[in-house]
Amino acid sequence: QVQLVESGGGLVQAGGSLRLSCTSNGRLWSIDTMGWYRQVPGKQRELVASASNGGSTNYADSVKDRFTISRDNAKNMVYLQLNSLKPEDTAVYYCNTGPVGMLNWGKGTLVTVSS
Repeated sequence: QVQLVESGGGLVQAGGSLRLSCTSNGRLWSIDTMGWYRQVPGKQRELVASASNGGSTNYADSVKDRFTISRDNAKNMVYLQLNSLKPEDTAVYYCNTGPVGMLNWGKGTLVTVSS
């Protein structure tokens, strides 16, 4: 069973940065599009960024120009660089296939941005 493991979250002040990492016991490198999602309690999980093996990336308007998704297929990793963080970015962040999460969801990593 494929498992996704996210890490790198934490508490950061507004304007700060974090780098999230995603790895798996499965072959992430073979998946055409991987994405990062986030969820706030009481709200639906939303896709914030995706990256294809062909090099194309897409971002939600709310994170465009602040977040950067990247993949390192040699290491079987997917990353999300979060810059200029805002309190409204506070959420649990998950990785999964994009644009719809088709794999079992991992536990996610909590990002908390203080004002």
